[in-house]
Amino acid sequence: MKTLYLDCGMGAAGDMLTAALLELLPEPDTFMERLNGIGLRHVVFEKTKACKCGITGTHMHVLVDGKEESEILAGHDHVHDHHHDHDHEHEHNHEHVHDHEHEHHSLASIKEIIDGLNVSEKVKGDILAVYQIIAEAEAHVHNREIHEIHFHEVGTLDAVADVAAVCLLMEQLAPEQVVASPVHVGSGTVHCAHGILPVPAPATAFILRDVPIYGGEIKGELCTPTGAALLKYFTNRFGKMPLMRTEAIGYGMGNKDFPVANCVRAMLGETDSQDSETMLELSVNIDDMTAEQLAYAMERIYEAGAVEVFTMPIGMKKNRPGILLQAICASGRREAVVEAFFQHTSTIGIRETETRRYVLKRQIREVETSFGMVHVKYSEGYGVTRKKPEYEDLARIAREKGLSLAEVQEVIMREIS
Repeated sequence: MKTLYLDCGMGAAGDMLTAALLELLPEPDTFMERLNGIGLRHVVFEKTKACKCGITGTHMHVLVDGKEESEILAGHDHVHDHHHDHDHEHEHNHEHVHDHEHEHHSLASIKEIIDGLNVSEKVKGDILAVYQIIAEAEAHVHNREIHEIHFHEVGTLDAVADVAAVCLLMEQLAPEQVVASPVHVGSGTVHCAHGILPVPAPATAFILRDVPIYGGEIKGELCTPTGAALLKYFTNRFGKMPLMRTEAIGYGMGNKDFPVANCVRAMLGETDSQDSETMLELSVNIDDMTAEQLAYAMERIYEAGAVEVFTMPIGMKKNRPGILLQAICASGRREAVVEAFFQHTSTIGIRETETRRYVLKRQIREVETSFGMVHVKYSEGYGVTRKKPEYEDLARIAREKGLSLAEVQEVIMREIS
């Protein structure tokens, strides 16, 4: 299984994750051209080589109108020089301020920025989902509704740039699973627009709940809200490095120097398909929803990050027929899946059971057949090998040729065997 492992022993920030993932690519310069062509106005991505404790890696620079955020927002002494996207008081009068550095964005205007990017719909969805995590954390910390949160223009562009870059890199690398180490958050305090805050900053701490984190002797903020949100969204599980055959290693460097190399290390490789993984099984009993409502809820639960969603008929109290609705997800997606359950079903309680899942190694290949090119899923492991044409291709051919699905599948299976 194609696996991405993120070593967060020195925390994580958006620029560090971007740089680490960039180093995994065979042609990073080509990707930089792609990155600078996504249509994010006022923003230019640059990369330089950096050395920390004898390790050479990449440092990413996000320039807003030719300047780095740290140059513009002087006085924000963050370990990774990464601005906190805190909301600004509505009493502040910006009517006469025309410099875009002092403008502010709502979440709605950030959605407009994302919609205008030259990236796939999947990447747009990923960017928005990550930024939603950040916005929810800021709203919780400041006791506001999400639509009331306003982000500083420069901090917003910097954060959107980091999030967009990581989402685009994840699409390019296409790992089948992402594993991250427990996250080192640092210690002490950090300066921000609202004063001096404890580390991890409140927004970061909110995002990282249910994620294994730890402090240490290093004073300063090692994990930013953007870094935390990216880890929360993409990581399937947190824990020790799995047994894997490493194919590429990347180092994403932070700005400051410490006795320990200030970097995120990314490792891309293959894990044994026979390895099991710990998953969560979430279950609810329902007797007051229609079939249409259940179908819609299942779609939303899938979108929240569940890998399996299914139902079974059950008998409930007072002899009522009901439905057992179950979802299986990685621990890192627990919060989003639980939220989807409560938002889209009538349940008032969810049961959770830790379970293990065994999977075959899967790969999609394009195969030439008498019907043309067909996508075939190959699965292998535990001494078995399976081949299965993708349903959408079978259905398309059946419609075009006026054949039944079974007839098309029989021909294709005979040819690929």
